Amino acid sequence: MVQIDDKITEVHERAILQQTPNGVLLVDKETLIRFANPAFRTMFQCHNEQVLGKRVSNFLHTDCFDRVIEANKPITVKEKCKEHDVCYRAGLFPIEGENLYCGIFIDISDAERAREQYRRLRAQTLERAQEVIARQMKTAQEIARLLGETTAETKVLLVQLMSLFKEETTE
Repeated sequence: MVQIDDKITEVHERAILQQTPNGVLLVDKETLIRFANPAFRTMFQCHNEQVLGKRVSNFLHTDCFDRVIEANKPITVKEKCKEHDVCYRAGLFPIEGENLYCGIFIDISDAERAREQYRRLRAQTLERAQEVIARQMKTAQEIARLLGETTAETKVLLVQLMSLFKEETTE
């Protein structure tokens, strides 16, 4: 088996954490933030000094890390942080042999905005369809009313004509 130099591995790990488009957050057992990569800081519009050493629940407004610590097993969450205008899906898990817990955050804000826009468009389309149906029903009722009136007028006229013809034939 080929052994990999530990220093090269650390360099690669650090490079991956710095370059990944997903936010990576490490917290300790007290849920204090110990590491936040650049993608996480960008996603949540903050700097390292704003989050390091702070309680994650004060920052993310969620108890997801508390749940991971309590269960001591991985969980997946989908949440929205209104304060930072971000929707995310996160995988959280304990790091074996450490008192650290990792969260990998995927920004799904654009997809959620598109889904919400689609829901609004669908609701508007349904509302518009109901308005069109109501107008068509009103128009159909008006046509039926007018047709009924003209039919009644025609019947009256025809009955009068028939009466005249009957009178002429009996004389």
